[in-house]
Amino acid sequence: MRLGIHLPQFREPVPGDVLSRAARDAEAAGADDLWVSDHVILPPGSTSPPSAFHDPLTVLTWAAATTTRVGLGTSVLVVPYRHPVLLAKSLASLDALSGGRVVAGLASGWMAAEFDALGVPFAGRGPRTDEAIACCRALWRGDTAFHGRHVRFEGMGIEPLPARPGGPPLWIGGNSDAGIRRAAHVGDAWHTTVSDAEALRERLGALDAALAAEGRTREGFTVSVRVRADTERMARVAPRLRDLGVDHVLVDPPEFHAGSFGDLVARLRELADA
Repeated sequence: MRLGIHLPQFREPVPGDVLSRAARDAEAAGADDLWVSDHVILPPGSTSPPSAFHDPLTVLTWAAATTTRVGLGTSVLVVPYRHPVLLAKSLASLDALSGGRVVAGLASGWMAAEFDALGVPFAGRGPRTDEAIACCRALWRGDTAFHGRHVRFEGMGIEPLPARPGGPPLWIGGNSDAGIRRAAHVGDAWHTTVSDAEALRERLGALDAALAAEGRTREGFTVSVRVRADTERMARVAPRLRDLGVDHVLVDPPEFHAGSFGDLVARLRELADA
């Protein structure tokens, strides 16, 4: 399985020099990609999600500048929080500057209070997400017109375009039927937090059905599972994920220790490859 590593972006965010070292150490230890999560405004003292949270695209830009090979993923950007054109522009710039390393994990979100604080309607977030994805893809193709319900422009575009023609791959998050259908319809991958073997088997059945309805299969489509795990839990989880045909595992370590982070990633690499 391919291995992603979550950077120390939240819970106890680290200073910039420590983040740079963590990104370099993870790359040197064999991680395939580095990841961040997305929340914008949270209650002070919140623990789930934790209230301390660096901006995801700022962190990925920081990591991009100190690495050369690893992918740069979002797990996941809450699409309705950002205007679709600004979202497309930010991801296009990061992809261009990093030489085509962005993995755009996207989803419609779940935290109603955060939507309210940002002045974004919680109801209808699914259709807004679908329209925003269509807008991003149009702009990344170089289109200069888009006519949606919430976004409309004519004779306008974004430059520079992403490094990769058509833009970064879209890894669609969401454990619900709606999220799975969105992944099958417009995604290059399904990115889930369901890691329990039985629950994941059921959700993969739903994914296969959704792909079939779109005339697709898992061939050329990525299944990615996010798991909060140390090496002990990873040793238990990894074989089950492989048996279910999971292509990519994103590990969010429960603790971060700068001095041993590279060793941790190296051991996780071994477990992902075993």
